[in-house]
Order: sequence, then structure tokens, then C-alpha cells
Amino acid sequence: MAIVPDADQFTRFAETAGEGPIAMLNLIKFRDRAEYASYGAAVLAMVEKQRGRLLWHGEPQQTLIGDEDWDYVALVEYPSRQAFLDMVTAPEYEQIHQHRESGIDYTTLIACRPFPTP
Repeated sequence: MAIVPDADQFTRFAETAGEGPIAMLNLIKFRDRAEYASYGAAVLAMVEKQRGRLLWHGEPQQTLIGDEDWDYVALVEYPSRQAFLDMVTAPEYEQIHQHRESGIDYTTLIACRPFPTP
């Protein structure tokens, strides 16, 4: 299973129109929790530098529907798709990404945009 987007997925994300905030839903199965913790601490500072924020994170208790058992769930908001792209293409991100790759067995990352407020 992939832990990074392929070229087509990354291009589609970058080219998708839409202004305003985007939330990234992270579903993670760990290979090495301590290695991922190194990544998590460093990337949170990068998220905040992009004016993003960790909205929620926690440990799943039970899968009620579906086949995957996740170890960690996080919802991270960015002010825009571009802010996310700027972060993941920065040289500093490349330096810490090795900890993400070493720490994750498999993952699903879903880009979400909010519905307009009625």
C-alpha cells in the first residue's frame, strides 16, 4: 500500500479549483509509532507556519463499518490547498518525511472542503 500520493493524485490535488480552507483527514496504521512521533512533532510546527491547525486527533477504538483497523486518526486544517502544497514541497519537509515513511505501514489521506454555511 502507498504512503505517498502517486504523480497523478498529486497533480489532481494541485489542480483542483477551490479557494478557502481544506481539511486533511489522516487515517494511519503504524509500523513504528516512535518514528512517526518524530515526524508528527516537526510537521505540526510546519502546519502552524502555514497558518494551519490540528483540529482533532486520537486513537480509534473500534471499526464499526469497513475492513481497516487504524492506529491513529487526525484532522488537520490548512487555509488553502496551496498552503498544504507549499508545506509538503518545502526542503524542511523533505528532511522530516523520512520519519513519516519509516513510521507508517499504510495510510489513507483524504482532502475535504467544508460545505458553505447556510
